[in-house]
Amino acid sequence: METLLFLISLALGGSALATSVRVINQGDEALVERLGSYNKKLEPGLNFITPVVDKVVYKQTIREKVLDIPPQQCITRDNVSITVDAVVYWRIVDMEKAYYKVENLQSAMVNLVLTQIRSEMGQLELDETFTARSQINEILLRDLDIATDPWGVKVTRVELRDLIPSKAVQESMELQMSAERRKRAAVLTSEGDRESAVNSARGKADAQVLDAEARQKAVVLQAEAEQKAIVLRAQAERQQQVLKAQAVAESAEIIAQKMKTNPEARKALEVLLALGYLDMGATIGKSDSSKVMFIDPRTIPATLEGIKSIVSDSQPIPNVNNNRL
Repeated sequence: METLLFLISLALGGSALATSVRVINQGDEALVERLGSYNKKLEPGLNFITPVVDKVVYKQTIREKVLDIPPQQCITRDNVSITVDAVVYWRIVDMEKAYYKVENLQSAMVNLVLTQIRSEMGQLELDETFTARSQINEILLRDLDIATDPWGVKVTRVELRDLIPSKAVQESMELQMSAERRKRAAVLTSEGDRESAVNSARGKADAQVLDAEARQKAVVLQAEAEQKAIVLRAQAERQQQVLKAQAVAESAEIIAQKMKTNPEARKALEVLLALGYLDMGATIGKSDSSKVMFIDPRTIPATLEGIKSIVSDSQPIPNVNNNRL
């Protein structure tokens, strides 16, 4: 049928032929109506239509386009006025729906985006609008993609550009931020002072501990040194006494042997005992509380007997009654 109509147009002349040829650029599509009803869609390249009866009613690109959303006033959940604008990236995926399902596609999309933005902003508080921008973009993208699907449109991306509170809100926010900064500065200063005081106290405590440990080690070392000195002195004195005793024993043995061969050696023994007696008196005399009394060695037995009688006479007479108890 189309071929027949094309042949008829050829027969009518060149002017009719010129109107029957349509060239569609790459990335565009066109809709053709025949006698007022949809007939077909023209693809990129060379296309032919029937003159008089066919008419190209809609031609549009199917490439991605940018829709600029003008700024609008929104009210947040905490009743703060804020100005919001956005940008929407979209493209036509079904040319027939985009033309026949809605009268003015771009105007309808602008109004739809404005409505969705107001709705989302009304569910958030002012502080959330600044921190949850990416979440808002995702919600708007999902809702707009679902809403524009009957129109043959695919929304690929939604971005909120500017979120501008009113001047009074901006001033209050600046005051709040200034107060927060002063508060943080005060907190940091107090924390620094506290850490400094803690470190100083720890340093003093460590110094005191080290000082005490040093004093303790010094006392221990001094005590050990004194103990070693006492031991060494005792060992030296003991060794000295042993040597003296050995010398006396050796001398006594020599004298005893001499006495066997020479009767006059007894006098030498008496001289040796007298010298020992004198040495003992000198040693005792070194003490402040000692009393030294020199006695003739030949009268020692008689002296001891006299001392014994004096001590026995000075003792008190025992109590008979106490002994009975």
